Amino acid sequence: MGSKSSKDTDDEPKQQEKKLPEHLEVQRTRVVCNADAPVNRVSGEICKNFEVEINRLTEEDMEFDMIGSDASIANAFRRILIAEILGILYISQKMMSQMKETLLCTNSMFHVKRVPHGLQHKPVFCFLEGWLISSIVSSFHIVFYCTVKSGDLEWLPEGSQLPLASPAQSGDKQKTYTSFSQSQKDILEKPLGVKFKDITIARLGPGQAIELEVHAVKGMGKVHAKWSPVATAWYRMLPEVVFRKEIKGDNAEKLVKKCPVNVFDIEDLGNGEKRAVVARPRACTLCRECVMGPTGEQVELRRVRDHFIFTIESTGALPPEALFTEAVRILEEKCRRVISELS
Repeated sequence: MGSKSSKDTDDEPKQQEKKLPEHLEVQRTRVVCNADAPVNRVSGEICKNFEVEINRLTEEDMEFDMIGSDASIANAFRRILIAEILGILYISQKMMSQMKETLLCTNSMFHVKRVPHGLQHKPVFCFLEGWLISSIVSSFHIVFYCTVKSGDLEWLPEGSQLPLASPAQSGDKQKTYTSFSQSQKDILEKPLGVKFKDITIARLGPGQAIELEVHAVKGMGKVHAKWSPVATAWYRMLPEVVFRKEIKGDNAEKLVKKCPVNVFDIEDLGNGEKRAVVARPRACTLCRECVMGPTGEQVELRRVRDHFIFTIESTGALPPEALFTEAVRILEEKCRRVISELS
């Protein structure tokens, strides 16, 4: 048997120095299965303790606490909001232009602003000779040098103005791509329009013209993301920061400066003494900066298992509170369908 070379002998102390302690090596290389794995909660317990507390509500977004729920329910609401609520947006359906090939395709879709609730569920579109016809029509006609914006669209409550085909006889009524039995002004209190009016559709040069008609089409996010009524919807568990031992003096100031989102603050105890306190636990992003360094063992980061901070950002077609109400209705309908099938 050959003996170890002097080079191998010199490397052994270096390898021992680089090796982590046994418990840290296990955490780095293994997934440990303990008895604290997720378990199914009793439905009666969820129904008894479930609460919703609204923290912030604006025209575009809302944040609320979902308390006493399970992660599966929170995730069900998120998936429904993204994929299963009807959305309405303008899509270019008919265009007459000398510069058709230069239209910005990515900007040919515009979310409708504040769609009335009745119109959201009403089947208002049909197929007619290959064209998808909707109950909301907007158009513009520009023949000069400029940048065409989405705000230039004008609502047509009487329907399309572009002819579908030439009349068979001179006395026949001209057919258009959309026609209504009554004016939409009689149905809707406020005129419809686009949510964002600064989206560039095209840039026209001298001698160029564009005549564009767009139709509002309904759809769901599970068919295409463009119909999703939420810009995004997400949730996170409520963070909880606990001191195992009081942190005072210079260590307290270092801890406050270490946190990037200002979770901690300094409390003056008098006589020149001060200590760190948890002032804004909801702002914690679990970056783990506070559990590193000399005071790391004195701070413990937790997350409340049944308390979720839920945020909904609307695209503008429906207010965020209406989106959540609709998500609850859809989930309730799914539960009833499952119960009826099982019974």
